[in-house]
Amino acid sequence: MQTGSEQSQGIQSQTHVDVEAYYGHILKGKNDLKTTACCVAGSPDQSIREALRRVPAEVQEKFYGCGTPFPQHLEGLTVLDLGSGTGRDCYVLSQLVGQSGRVLGIDMTPNQLAVAERYRNSFFASLGWASPNVDFRQGYIENLRAADVPDGFADLIVSNCVFNLSPRKDLVFAEAWRTLKPGGELYFSDVFVDRRLDATLAADPVLVGECLGGALYHGDFRRVMQQAGFFDFRIVSRNPIEVTNAPLKKQLGNAQFESVTIRAFKLDLEDACEDYGQAARYRGNELSNASEFVLDGGHVFEA
Repeated sequence: MQTGSEQSQGIQSQTHVDVEAYYGHILKGKNDLKTTACCVAGSPDQSIREALRRVPAEVQEKFYGCGTPFPQHLEGLTVLDLGSGTGRDCYVLSQLVGQSGRVLGIDMTPNQLAVAERYRNSFFASLGWASPNVDFRQGYIENLRAADVPDGFADLIVSNCVFNLSPRKDLVFAEAWRTLKPGGELYFSDVFVDRRLDATLAADPVLVGECLGGALYHGDFRRVMQQAGFFDFRIVSRNPIEVTNAPLKKQLGNAQFESVTIRAFKLDLEDACEDYGQAARYRGNELSNASEFVLDGGHVFEA
């Protein structure tokens, strides 16, 4: 693991300090959460379930995600995980990309990274691999240059309930665009809200730590994505989030939250889905799913 002693310059904010304290010291496991925002909804595909079963228990218990941001067919890819935490998704992705692929996890919280690193050698030894294909680095997702992530590094960037924690989402998506290869994909799950929250709520340390204070408002999200270059982003799935803590629920009023999985590509695309009579035919040549290809929540191509 590489440390980032210089990475706080110009990036670190009070929000970063609060988030690091919440995930590094306050939360000891999933039972300490006050909402379902940082809990994965639904059941992943069988291949992902099998990969998850191999991931160490502590890594899973101290990982706080809200989705399953794994697109299909990742063999041999270079993957960048933004806000990798204890490395749960990195350990799953390492199996999906195979020994010819590579996974790099970036996180700012030393305690989370310590858990991720603790199992790295033993995990890959249990797979019978000659060497790990996963690395972890300390860094801020708003400034990946400081973590030595070059332009065009990744075929795929994933993230799981982390972008909401950033006070500078514009920098996060700009860095995602920079570090993707041409034609690469950004695939992430995060918390969204149906309105802009009051500034006091948005800065509350507990609400921020519970992934609600910094939730992505749909309108602002669309604008910041387009500013970064991601004009044609697609919703893969969405699930409602329940605020189970009564005082927090009262504090948030009528605001409605949901976990949304998004995919977007580094391609020169228009800013809306248009139909001028074009057609695409799926040949059924994907071995894992010969009957259909799912692009997003609204587009399924049958063979």
